[in-house]
Amino acid sequence: MATPAARAFRRLEGLFCVYKPAGVPWKLVRDGIETKLLKGLDALPSLPIPEQTRFLPPPGGDNLTPKVLSAVCVPALSKHRLVTGPEFRHIRVGVGHRLDTFSSGVLVLGVGNGNKALNDLYHTRVTRDYTLEGEFGTATDDFSHMGRVVERSTYDHITQDKLERVLAMLQGANQKALLTYANVDMQSQEAYEMAVQGSLGPDGKSPPILMSLRCIRFQPPNFTLEVQCLNETQKYLRKVVHEIGLELRSTAICKGVRRTRDGTFTLQDALIRHQWTTAEVMRAVKKNRPSTRSVISSNRSTPVPTDKEVRSSYETQSCDRLTPPRSHKQDLMS
Repeated sequence: MATPAARAFRRLEGLFCVYKPAGVPWKLVRDGIETKLLKGLDALPSLPIPEQTRFLPPPGGDNLTPKVLSAVCVPALSKHRLVTGPEFRHIRVGVGHRLDTFSSGVLVLGVGNGNKALNDLYHTRVTRDYTLEGEFGTATDDFSHMGRVVERSTYDHITQDKLERVLAMLQGANQKALLTYANVDMQSQEAYEMAVQGSLGPDGKSPPILMSLRCIRFQPPNFTLEVQCLNETQKYLRKVVHEIGLELRSTAICKGVRRTRDGTFTLQDALIRHQWTTAEVMRAVKKNRPSTRSVISSNRSTPVPTDKEVRSSYETQSCDRLTPPRSHKQDLMS
């Protein structure tokens, strides 16, 4: 007979997402959730202590009188929780597409057998949305506002129209790269059906690809971009902001990276810190199970790259291919 804790753990197995605040490492978030889930499972009532039959002498009497043993049912204290300890000492909580320490937003986690689904989701063509906060006029060694300042420049000549033109140029270059890595004939029926379904994407591993770029706020020197991308890292996105500043004959730093969507998981689905409880995670896993299953079955990449290949592509990614020829730069600034 399964215990209440075991039944609860089965309902925990799956995928859910939380909101990771900026300045907190993802490992600390994962460990904190794992600890809270363990405490929640161990706080559930245990099964009644089973009884066992023992042959005991009757109470009282002197030691000289022969005693007749009688069968008595007594609790099996060896099964008591104080003796056996907590039923769950460790549960496996996995992390999907990670966020670095200074980024915030949606972080997808998997519990138990949900880690297999998490690995499948990791290798699908699902896109992710980010909000990037930028500031013109400064350049740092790591492209963020936390780095060492290496250059300052003017930005009075930058207009929203010029910024939109640079974003359109970058998006066009990435759309061309997407078709290149899709490994499918663009004139075929297969390509048409994939485009209609929204599943057109790189076949296997590829460099980071920006699916769309949009400026949602422009108040010089500050600006905000909305980005949809594949195979990215937060360092790469900061470098994109730096490259945008260079294209506009200025400099720029990234003041914040916030993930607003990871596949089917959005900010509305993300559990904030006070919701990291067993009951809330159960509800989130149940809610997200159907959509996660459909995404994994319809968007799996073929062939699936290994974790080593994925890490290698992240380490070698660069923005150099996004830079247009010199003549294009002159046209943009004219």
